[in-house]
Amino acid sequence: MPDNKTQGVPSFSHFILWFGAAVSIAEIYTGALIAPLGFSKGVQAILLGHLLGVVILGLTGIIGAEKRISAIESTRISFGKYGSYGFSVLNILQLLGWTAVMIIVGARSVNEISKILWGFNNQLLWSIFIGLLICLWIGVGIKKLNKVNALAVGLLFILTIVLSTIVFKNPGLAVQIPDGELSFGAAVELSVIMPLSWLPLISDYTRYSKSRKGAFWGSAGGYFVGSSWMYVIGLGAAIVAGNSDISAILLSANLGIAAMGIVVLSTVTTTFLDAYSAGVSYLNIWPKANDKIAGLVMTFIGTVLAVIVPMEQYENFLYAIGSVFAPLFAILLTEYYIFRKKEIKEDQAINWLNMLIWVIGVVLYQQFAASGFFLGSTLPVMVITAIFCILGKGVVGKWISSKNV
Repeated sequence: MPDNKTQGVPSFSHFILWFGAAVSIAEIYTGALIAPLGFSKGVQAILLGHLLGVVILGLTGIIGAEKRISAIESTRISFGKYGSYGFSVLNILQLLGWTAVMIIVGARSVNEISKILWGFNNQLLWSIFIGLLICLWIGVGIKKLNKVNALAVGLLFILTIVLSTIVFKNPGLAVQIPDGELSFGAAVELSVIMPLSWLPLISDYTRYSKSRKGAFWGSAGGYFVGSSWMYVIGLGAAIVAGNSDISAILLSANLGIAAMGIVVLSTVTTTFLDAYSAGVSYLNIWPKANDKIAGLVMTFIGTVLAVIVPMEQYENFLYAIGSVFAPLFAILLTEYYIFRKKEIKEDQAINWLNMLIWVIGVVLYQQFAASGFFLGSTLPVMVITAIFCILGKGVVGKWISSKNV
Protein backbone atom coordinates (compact mmCIF):
# COMPACT_ATOMS: atom_id res chain seq x y z
CA MET A 1 0.00 0.00 0.00
CA PRO A 2 1.33 3.48 -0.79
CA ASP A 3 2.60 5.42 2.20
CA ASN A 4 1.14 8.68 0.94
CA LYS A 5 -1.14 9.94 -1.76
CA THR A 6 1.63 11.11 -4.07
CA GLN A 7 2.61 7.46 -4.54
CA GLY A 8 -0.97 6.35 -5.14
CA VAL A 9 -2.86 5.12 -8.18
CA PRO A 10 -3.97 7.99 -10.50
CA SER A 11 -7.54 8.60 -11.63
CA PHE A 12 -6.98 7.29 -15.17
CA SER A 13 -5.71 3.96 -13.84
CA HIS A 14 -8.92 3.62 -11.81
CA PHE A 15 -10.89 4.45 -14.96
CA ILE A 16 -9.09 1.71 -16.90
CA LEU A 17 -9.48 -0.82 -14.09
CA TRP A 18 -13.23 -0.30 -13.75
CA PHE A 19 -13.91 0.06 -17.47
CA GLY A 20 -12.22 -3.33 -17.89
CA ALA A 21 -14.29 -4.77 -15.06
CA ALA A 22 -17.48 -3.52 -16.70
CA VAL A 23 -16.76 -4.95 -20.14
CA SER A 24 -18.04 -8.44 -19.43
CA ILE A 25 -20.40 -11.04 -20.77
CA ALA A 26 -22.52 -10.80 -17.61
CA GLU A 27 -23.30 -7.14 -18.35
CA ILE A 28 -24.40 -8.02 -21.89
CA TYR A 29 -26.64 -10.83 -20.67
CA THR A 30 -28.19 -8.61 -18.00
CA GLY A 31 -28.81 -5.83 -20.53
CA ALA A 32 -30.66 -8.38 -22.67
CA LEU A 33 -33.13 -8.94 -19.81
CA ILE A 34 -34.35 -5.34 -20.33
CA ALA A 35 -35.39 -5.98 -23.96
CA PRO A 36 -39.18 -6.16 -23.24
CA LEU A 37 -39.13 -2.38 -22.64
CA GLY A 38 -37.95 -1.67 -26.19
CA PHE A 39 -34.80 0.22 -27.10
CA SER A 40 -35.69 3.80 -26.13
CA LYS A 41 -37.16 3.09 -22.70
CA GLY A 42 -34.57 0.41 -22.13
CA VAL A 43 -31.69 2.85 -22.65
CA GLN A 44 -33.38 5.35 -20.32
CA ALA A 45 -33.66 2.70 -17.59
CA ILE A 46 -30.04 1.63 -18.13
CA LEU A 47 -28.64 5.15 -17.87
CA LEU A 48 -30.79 6.10 -14.87
CA GLY A 49 -29.97 2.91 -13.00
CA HIS A 50 -26.25 3.16 -13.70
CA LEU A 51 -26.13 6.84 -12.75
CA LEU A 52 -27.69 6.07 -9.35
CA GLY A 53 -25.47 3.03 -8.91
CA VAL A 54 -22.11 4.61 -9.72
CA VAL A 55 -22.75 7.66 -7.50
CA ILE A 56 -23.28 5.31 -4.56
CA LEU A 57 -20.29 3.26 -5.69
CA GLY A 58 -18.06 6.33 -5.95
CA LEU A 59 -19.07 7.67 -2.53
CA THR A 60 -18.23 4.30 -1.01
CA GLY A 61 -14.88 4.31 -2.80
CA ILE A 62 -13.99 7.67 -1.24
CA ILE A 63 -14.09 6.01 2.19
CA GLY A 64 -11.35 3.62 1.11
CA ALA A 65 -9.30 6.46 -0.40
CA GLU A 66 -9.53 8.56 2.76
CA LYS A 67 -9.09 5.86 5.39
CA ARG A 68 -6.81 3.49 3.40
CA ILE A 69 -8.93 0.48 4.32
CA SER A 70 -10.72 -2.21 2.35
CA ALA A 71 -14.45 -2.10 1.66
CA ILE A 72 -15.46 -4.75 4.19
CA GLU A 73 -13.06 -3.40 6.80
CA SER A 74 -14.82 -0.03 6.46
CA THR A 75 -18.06 -1.64 7.72
CA ARG A 76 -16.39 -1.78 11.15
CA ILE A 77 -17.06 1.96 11.38
CA SER A 78 -20.81 1.33 11.62
CA PHE A 79 -21.18 -2.30 12.70
CA GLY A 80 -18.19 -3.07 14.90
CA LYS A 81 -15.57 -5.79 14.65
CA TYR A 82 -17.83 -8.83 14.82
CA GLY A 83 -20.49 -7.20 12.67
CA SER A 84 -17.90 -6.79 9.94
CA TYR A 85 -16.96 -10.47 10.31
CA GLY A 86 -20.51 -11.46 9.43
CA PHE A 87 -20.51 -9.22 6.37
CA SER A 88 -17.10 -10.60 5.40
CA VAL A 89 -18.60 -14.09 5.27
CA LEU A 90 -21.59 -12.87 3.23
CA ASN A 91 -19.26 -11.03 0.86
CA ILE A 92 -16.99 -14.03 0.41
CA LEU A 93 -20.03 -16.18 -0.43
CA GLN A 94 -21.38 -13.71 -2.99
CA LEU A 95 -17.94 -13.19 -4.54
CA LEU A 96 -17.39 -16.92 -4.85
CA GLY A 97 -20.80 -17.04 -6.54
CA TRP A 98 -19.79 -14.26 -8.94
CA THR A 99 -16.45 -15.95 -9.65
CA ALA A 100 -18.23 -19.19 -10.50
CA VAL A 101 -20.91 -17.45 -12.60
CA MET A 102 -18.36 -15.50 -14.62
CA ILE A 103 -16.21 -18.57 -15.25
CA ILE A 104 -19.27 -20.56 -16.34
CA VAL A 105 -20.48 -17.83 -18.71
CA GLY A 106 -17.01 -17.32 -20.16
CA ALA A 107 -16.34 -21.06 -20.56
CA ARG A 108 -19.69 -21.60 -22.27
CA SER A 109 -19.00 -18.86 -24.79
CA VAL A 110 -15.44 -20.01 -25.48
CA ASN A 111 -16.66 -23.60 -25.85
CA GLU A 112 -19.26 -22.55 -28.43
CA ILE A 113 -16.55 -20.77 -30.40
CA SER A 114 -14.15 -23.74 -30.21
CA LYS A 115 -16.89 -26.11 -31.38
CA ILE A 116 -17.49 -24.02 -34.48
CA LEU A 117 -13.82 -23.34 -35.23
CA TRP A 118 -12.26 -26.73 -34.45
CA GLY A 119 -15.06 -29.08 -33.42
CA PHE A 120 -13.58 -29.12 -29.89
CA ASN A 121 -16.24 -29.46 -27.16
CA ASN A 122 -15.01 -29.42 -23.56
CA GLN A 123 -16.50 -26.77 -21.25
CA LEU A 124 -14.76 -28.31 -18.24
CA LEU A 125 -11.34 -27.70 -19.78
CA TRP A 126 -12.20 -24.11 -20.68
CA SER A 127 -13.43 -23.45 -17.12
CA ILE A 128 -10.10 -24.67 -15.73
CA PHE A 129 -8.17 -22.63 -18.33
CA ILE A 130 -9.99 -19.43 -17.40
CA GLY A 131 -9.47 -20.18 -13.70
CA LEU A 132 -5.72 -20.53 -14.28
CA LEU A 133 -5.59 -17.20 -16.14
CA ILE A 134 -7.36 -15.50 -13.23
CA CYS A 135 -4.73 -16.98 -10.91
CA LEU A 136 -2.04 -15.51 -13.17
CA TRP A 137 -3.74 -12.08 -13.02
CA ILE A 138 -3.85 -12.21 -9.23
CA GLY A 139 -0.24 -13.39 -9.11
CA VAL A 140 0.90 -10.32 -11.05
CA GLY A 141 -0.63 -8.17 -8.31
CA ILE A 142 -3.06 -5.26 -8.36
CA LYS A 143 -0.29 -2.64 -8.02
CA LYS A 144 1.66 -4.05 -11.00
CA LEU A 145 -1.29 -4.45 -13.34
CA ASN A 146 -1.51 -0.90 -14.69
CA LYS A 147 0.32 -1.57 -17.97
CA VAL A 148 -1.16 -5.03 -18.46
CA ASN A 149 -4.63 -3.73 -17.70
CA ALA A 150 -4.18 -0.79 -20.07
CA LEU A 151 -3.37 -3.21 -22.90
CA ALA A 152 -6.27 -5.48 -21.98
CA VAL A 153 -8.75 -2.62 -21.78
CA GLY A 154 -7.49 -1.27 -25.12
CA LEU A 155 -8.38 -4.60 -26.71
CA LEU A 156 -11.72 -4.65 -24.89
CA PHE A 157 -12.45 -1.15 -26.14
CA ILE A 158 -12.06 -2.50 -29.67
CA LEU A 159 -14.55 -5.20 -28.66
CA THR A 160 -17.15 -2.60 -27.73
CA ILE A 161 -16.70 -0.89 -31.11
CA VAL A 162 -17.08 -4.18 -32.99
CA LEU A 163 -20.14 -5.25 -31.02
CA SER A 164 -21.74 -1.83 -31.35
CA THR A 165 -21.24 -1.88 -35.14
CA ILE A 166 -22.83 -5.32 -35.42
CA VAL A 167 -25.80 -4.60 -33.19
CA PHE A 168 -26.68 -1.02 -34.07
CA LYS A 169 -26.47 -1.21 -37.84
CA ASN A 170 -30.03 -2.61 -37.87
CA PRO A 171 -32.42 0.21 -38.88
CA GLY A 172 -35.38 -1.36 -37.07
CA LEU A 173 -33.75 -1.31 -33.65
CA ALA A 174 -35.65 1.74 -32.39
CA VAL A 175 -39.12 0.43 -33.24
CA GLN A 176 -38.91 -3.30 -32.51
CA ILE A 177 -40.32 -4.45 -29.16
CA PRO A 178 -39.76 -8.11 -28.21
CA ASP A 179 -42.25 -10.29 -26.37
CA GLY A 180 -42.22 -10.38 -22.59
CA GLU A 181 -43.16 -8.16 -19.67
CA LEU A 182 -40.92 -5.95 -17.57
CA SER A 183 -41.72 -2.81 -15.60
CA PHE A 184 -39.56 0.30 -15.93
CA GLY A 185 -38.76 0.03 -12.21
CA ALA A 186 -37.55 -3.56 -12.60
CA ALA A 187 -35.33 -2.47 -15.50
CA VAL A 188 -33.86 0.35 -13.40
CA GLU A 189 -33.23 -2.18 -10.65
CA LEU A 190 -31.44 -4.55 -13.02
CA SER A 191 -29.24 -1.62 -14.03
CA VAL A 192 -28.47 -0.21 -10.60
CA ILE A 193 -27.78 -3.62 -9.12
CA MET A 194 -24.67 -4.23 -11.22
CA PRO A 195 -22.60 -1.26 -9.93
CA LEU A 196 -24.11 -1.92 -6.50
CA SER A 197 -22.71 -5.46 -6.58
CA TRP A 198 -19.22 -3.89 -6.47
CA LEU A 199 -19.87 -1.94 -3.25
CA PRO A 200 -18.20 -4.59 -1.07
CA LEU A 201 -15.14 -4.42 -3.37
CA ILE A 202 -14.65 -0.80 -4.43
CA SER A 203 -12.47 0.31 -1.51
CA ASP A 204 -10.20 -2.72 -1.97
CA TYR A 205 -8.83 -0.73 -4.93
CA THR A 206 -9.51 2.94 -4.10
CA ARG A 207 -7.47 2.55 -0.90
CA TYR A 208 -4.44 2.78 -3.20
CA SER A 209 -5.71 5.98 -4.84
CA LYS A 210 -3.66 9.15 -5.18
CA SER A 211 -6.66 11.34 -4.25
CA ARG A 212 -10.28 11.06 -3.17
CA LYS A 213 -11.43 12.89 -6.33
CA GLY A 214 -9.45 10.50 -8.49
CA ALA A 215 -10.94 7.56 -6.64
CA PHE A 216 -14.48 8.84 -7.22
CA TRP A 217 -14.33 10.06 -10.82
CA GLY A 218 -12.00 7.36 -12.08
CA SER A 219 -13.95 4.46 -10.62
CA ALA A 220 -17.46 5.83 -11.15
CA GLY A 221 -16.67 7.16 -14.63
CA GLY A 222 -14.95 4.01 -15.85
CA TYR A 223 -17.70 1.75 -14.64
CA PHE A 224 -20.54 3.97 -15.87
CA VAL A 225 -19.16 4.14 -19.41
CA GLY A 226 -18.22 0.48 -19.67
CA SER A 227 -21.23 -1.09 -17.99
CA SER A 228 -23.85 1.15 -19.62
CA TRP A 229 -22.31 0.41 -23.00
CA MET A 230 -22.38 -3.35 -22.39
CA TYR A 231 -26.00 -3.20 -21.20
CA VAL A 232 -27.05 -1.30 -24.31
CA ILE A 233 -25.25 -3.81 -26.53
CA GLY A 234 -27.08 -6.67 -24.79
CA LEU A 235 -30.37 -4.79 -25.08
CA GLY A 236 -29.83 -4.13 -28.78
CA ALA A 237 -28.73 -7.69 -29.51
CA ALA A 238 -31.78 -9.15 -27.79
CA ILE A 239 -34.14 -6.83 -29.69
CA VAL A 240 -32.60 -7.19 -33.16
CA ALA A 241 -31.51 -10.82 -33.22
CA GLY A 242 -33.25 -12.28 -30.21
CA ASN A 243 -29.78 -13.43 -29.15
CA SER A 244 -27.44 -11.94 -26.55
CA ASP A 245 -24.86 -14.73 -26.89
CA ILE A 246 -21.60 -12.81 -27.31
CA SER A 247 -19.89 -15.77 -29.00
CA ALA A 248 -22.56 -15.90 -31.73
CA ILE A 249 -22.32 -12.14 -32.25
CA LEU A 250 -18.53 -12.20 -32.55
CA LEU A 251 -18.52 -15.19 -34.89
CA SER A 252 -21.09 -13.46 -37.10
CA ALA A 253 -18.47 -10.74 -37.58
CA ASN A 254 -15.99 -13.39 -38.83
CA LEU A 255 -13.56 -12.66 -36.00
CA GLY A 256 -12.59 -16.32 -35.66
CA ILE A 257 -9.96 -17.01 -33.00
CA ALA A 258 -9.95 -13.32 -32.04
CA ALA A 259 -13.49 -13.88 -30.73
CA MET A 260 -12.15 -16.46 -28.30
CA GLY A 261 -9.42 -14.12 -27.09
CA ILE A 262 -11.93 -11.33 -26.53
CA VAL A 263 -14.27 -13.53 -24.48
CA VAL A 264 -11.44 -14.91 -22.34
CA LEU A 265 -9.91 -11.47 -21.76
CA SER A 266 -13.21 -9.84 -20.80
CA THR A 267 -13.93 -12.68 -18.39
CA VAL A 268 -10.51 -12.53 -16.71
CA THR A 269 -10.38 -8.72 -16.28
CA THR A 270 -13.72 -8.81 -14.46
CA THR A 271 -13.48 -12.03 -12.49
CA PHE A 272 -10.04 -11.47 -10.98
CA LEU A 273 -11.52 -8.52 -9.06
CA ASP A 274 -14.14 -10.83 -7.54
CA ALA A 275 -11.63 -13.52 -6.58
CA TYR A 276 -9.02 -11.09 -5.23
CA SER A 277 -11.58 -9.18 -3.16
CA ALA A 278 -12.95 -12.43 -1.73
CA GLY A 279 -9.42 -12.95 -0.42
CA VAL A 280 -9.30 -9.38 0.94
CA SER A 281 -12.58 -10.00 2.80
CA TYR A 282 -11.01 -13.07 4.35
CA LEU A 283 -8.16 -10.87 5.57
CA ASN A 284 -10.70 -8.81 7.55
CA ILE A 285 -11.29 -11.95 9.63
CA TRP A 286 -7.71 -13.28 9.53
CA PRO A 287 -5.35 -10.29 9.04
CA LYS A 288 -2.19 -12.42 9.07
CA ALA A 289 -3.15 -14.15 5.82
CA ASN A 290 -1.50 -13.17 2.52
CA ASP A 291 -3.88 -11.37 0.15
CA LYS A 292 -2.52 -13.04 -2.99
CA ILE A 293 -2.63 -16.53 -1.54
CA ALA A 294 -6.14 -15.91 -0.22
CA GLY A 295 -7.20 -14.66 -3.67
CA LEU A 296 -5.70 -17.73 -5.34
CA VAL A 297 -7.56 -20.03 -2.94
CA MET A 298 -10.81 -18.20 -3.68
CA THR A 299 -10.17 -18.58 -7.42
CA PHE A 300 -9.66 -22.32 -6.94
CA ILE A 301 -12.94 -22.64 -4.99
CA GLY A 302 -14.79 -20.51 -7.56
CA THR A 303 -13.45 -22.67 -10.39
CA VAL A 304 -14.55 -25.85 -8.61
CA LEU A 305 -18.02 -24.36 -8.11
CA ALA A 306 -18.13 -23.43 -11.81
CA VAL A 307 -17.40 -27.04 -12.71
CA ILE A 308 -19.89 -28.75 -10.39
CA VAL A 309 -22.73 -26.22 -9.88
CA PRO A 310 -25.09 -25.27 -12.76
CA MET A 311 -25.80 -21.55 -13.25
CA GLU A 312 -29.53 -21.03 -12.76
CA GLN A 313 -31.76 -18.14 -11.65
CA TYR A 314 -29.14 -15.53 -12.51
CA GLU A 315 -31.63 -12.66 -12.22
CA ASN A 316 -32.67 -13.76 -8.70
CA PHE A 317 -29.00 -13.91 -7.74
CA LEU A 318 -28.58 -10.25 -8.71
CA TYR A 319 -31.60 -9.19 -6.65
CA ALA A 320 -30.35 -11.18 -3.65
CA ILE A 321 -27.06 -9.25 -3.69
CA GLY A 322 -28.91 -5.94 -3.57
CA SER A 323 -31.09 -7.03 -0.67
CA VAL A 324 -28.03 -7.63 1.50
CA PHE A 325 -25.65 -4.83 0.58
CA ALA A 326 -27.93 -1.89 -0.30
CA PRO A 327 -29.12 -1.30 3.31
CA LEU A 328 -25.66 -2.16 4.67
CA PHE A 329 -23.91 0.59 2.73
CA ALA A 330 -26.82 3.00 3.20
CA ILE A 331 -26.07 2.87 6.94
CA LEU A 332 -22.31 3.21 6.42
CA LEU A 333 -22.69 6.17 4.03
CA THR A 334 -25.19 7.90 6.34
CA GLU A 335 -22.89 7.64 9.35
CA TYR A 336 -19.79 8.56 7.39
CA TYR A 337 -21.11 11.57 5.50
CA ILE A 338 -23.96 12.86 7.73
CA PHE A 339 -22.82 12.00 11.25
CA ARG A 340 -19.11 12.29 10.27
CA LYS A 341 -18.39 9.01 12.01
CA LYS A 342 -15.11 8.14 10.29
CA GLU A 343 -13.07 6.19 12.81
CA ILE A 344 -13.13 2.51 13.72
CA LYS A 345 -13.68 1.92 17.44
CA GLU A 346 -11.49 -1.06 18.21
CA ASP A 347 -13.34 -1.72 21.46
CA GLN A 348 -16.74 -1.97 19.73
CA ALA A 349 -17.63 -5.63 19.16
CA ILE A 350 -20.95 -5.09 17.41
CA ASN A 351 -23.45 -2.23 16.92
CA TRP A 352 -26.80 -3.86 17.58
CA LEU A 353 -28.86 -0.81 16.62
CA ASN A 354 -27.33 -0.66 13.14
CA MET A 355 -27.68 -4.43 12.78
CA LEU A 356 -31.40 -4.10 13.51
CA ILE A 357 -31.78 -1.28 10.98
CA TRP A 358 -29.91 -3.43 8.43
CA VAL A 359 -32.32 -6.35 8.95
CA ILE A 360 -35.26 -3.99 8.47
CA GLY A 361 -33.62 -2.73 5.26
CA VAL A 362 -33.23 -6.26 3.90
CA VAL A 363 -36.92 -6.99 4.58
CA LEU A 364 -37.92 -3.70 2.94
CA TYR A 365 -35.86 -4.55 -0.12
CA GLN A 366 -37.75 -7.81 -0.57
CA GLN A 367 -41.07 -5.98 -0.29
CA PHE A 368 -40.12 -3.31 -2.83
CA ALA A 369 -38.79 -5.96 -5.22
CA ALA A 370 -42.13 -7.75 -5.13
CA SER A 371 -44.14 -4.53 -5.63
CA GLY A 372 -42.58 -3.44 -8.95
CA PHE A 373 -42.07 0.13 -7.69
CA PHE A 374 -41.31 2.48 -10.60
CA LEU A 375 -37.90 3.48 -9.19
CA GLY A 376 -36.92 -0.10 -8.43
CA SER A 377 -35.89 -1.33 -4.99
CA THR A 378 -32.38 -0.06 -4.31
CA LEU A 379 -32.88 3.70 -4.23
CA PRO A 380 -36.03 3.79 -2.06
CA VAL A 381 -34.64 1.16 0.32
CA MET A 382 -31.35 3.02 0.74
CA VAL A 383 -33.20 6.29 1.38
CA ILE A 384 -35.59 4.72 3.90
CA THR A 385 -32.73 2.86 5.61
CA ALA A 386 -30.79 6.14 5.86
CA ILE A 387 -33.85 7.81 7.43
CA PHE A 388 -34.18 4.98 9.95
CA CYS A 389 -30.49 5.38 10.75
CA ILE A 390 -30.89 9.12 11.35
CA LEU A 391 -34.02 8.64 13.47
CA GLY A 392 -32.42 5.77 15.38
CA LYS A 393 -29.38 7.87 16.23
CA GLY A 394 -31.68 10.67 17.41
CA VAL A 395 -33.70 8.41 19.69
CA VAL A 396 -30.67 6.64 21.11
CA GLY A 397 -28.86 9.94 21.55
CA LYS A 398 -31.75 11.40 23.54
CA TRP A 399 -31.98 8.24 25.65
CA ILE A 400 -28.28 8.37 26.48
CA SER A 401 -28.53 12.08 27.30
CA SER A 402 -31.47 11.41 29.62
CA LYS A 403 -29.50 8.72 31.48
CA ASN A 404 -26.64 11.13 32.00
CA VAL A 405 -28.84 13.77 33.54
